[in-house]
Amino acid sequence: MIGPNQLETARLESCPQRERVPAQTQSLTRKWSRGALLAGLFLVGCNRRESEQQSRVHSDVVVYSSVDDAYARPLCERFSQVTKIKVRLVLDTEETKSTGLLNRLIAEKTRPQADVFWSGDPVRAAVLQRKGISAPYLSPQARGLPAGISDPQGQFTAFSARMRVIIFNQKLLEGKKAPASIFDLIAPRFRGKACLANPLFGTTSMHAAALFQVLGQEKAKEFFQRLTENKVKMLSSNGEVRRRVVAGDFEIGLTDSDDANVALKEGAPIGFVLPDQDGMGTLLVPNAVVLIAGGPNAENAKRFIDFLLSPESEQWLAESEAAQMALRGEIAPPKFFGRPLGEIRLMKADVAPMAAQLEELAQGFLEEWVQQQMGLAAERRPSR
Repeated sequence: MIGPNQLETARLESCPQRERVPAQTQSLTRKWSRGALLAGLFLVGCNRRESEQQSRVHSDVVVYSSVDDAYARPLCERFSQVTKIKVRLVLDTEETKSTGLLNRLIAEKTRPQADVFWSGDPVRAAVLQRKGISAPYLSPQARGLPAGISDPQGQFTAFSARMRVIIFNQKLLEGKKAPASIFDLIAPRFRGKACLANPLFGTTSMHAAALFQVLGQEKAKEFFQRLTENKVKMLSSNGEVRRRVVAGDFEIGLTDSDDANVALKEGAPIGFVLPDQDGMGTLLVPNAVVLIAGGPNAENAKRFIDFLLSPESEQWLAESEAAQMALRGEIAPPKFFGRPLGEIRLMKADVAPMAAQLEELAQGFLEEWVQQQMGLAAERRPSR
């Protein structure tokens, strides 16, 4: 076990109590094999003498992460065990996923406090690149990862991915046709019975930007307007989408694959689909890791990035409750997906344009749409 002084967790002031690390996650951490541990030592490129030397000079690394605590923490602990470098982990809240830390990094640009940003999606990483907050680093451990998703200059590197899915309550849909497309959210049969998370935050915001890129401005705006007309409920987070569909408050919901997997592991009466497999495809949401320009512990940051991009880390994320799809083809896909990545139709959306699109949408159309939903929700509340 790692001592409490080996991992210091700093949180945003508004950060609520996080969920406990699932038992399966703890079990997977304990089962990390000796071979993988030795491989990790080799992969971060250090010998004992060099590690001790660096540890005396730079003993920690500051990691900002929008990844769920249950998955970020075990890997940070493993890194600390392997390298003797203390990880100071700063987590985002569920409700402001990615956006809270992104704004913090922007505010700290002239005096960086973080060394690494581990993002749950690549769009926020591309935003940091646009604002000159990231630094180039081509990790030797990126070999084997597909080049098309990551920045070619190493401003960010993508690895293990989730996907956007539609979950549905099997009891409520018993004998009925399951949804197959995100456009089912605006179908009359699901009027008032569908939900999604706030599109200003997290993976839902990336999905919104991807829709504007793939469908075009006019059709994407029409889609969001029809969500309103069909009384689709906007909730605070993907986690709340999962909980409300499981509870039977809604028949279907748009969320992430890890949320669906957690619900299934808990025995919830839900099913899920990868949407639009006969059309535009579903959205792939890789992790992305960023070296922060001018961070206080650059060398330790590179070692952490090397560790995170290793095949062993992708394997661990695939086997955890996150059920993340490794981007390396030689790593078996999680059973949750039922097929390898190459057999899944994906949306053809480019990360860099999405970053620019998201910044514009967050200050324009999407902000107005969210305010409209919040106003409608207030009107529907019974008066006291």
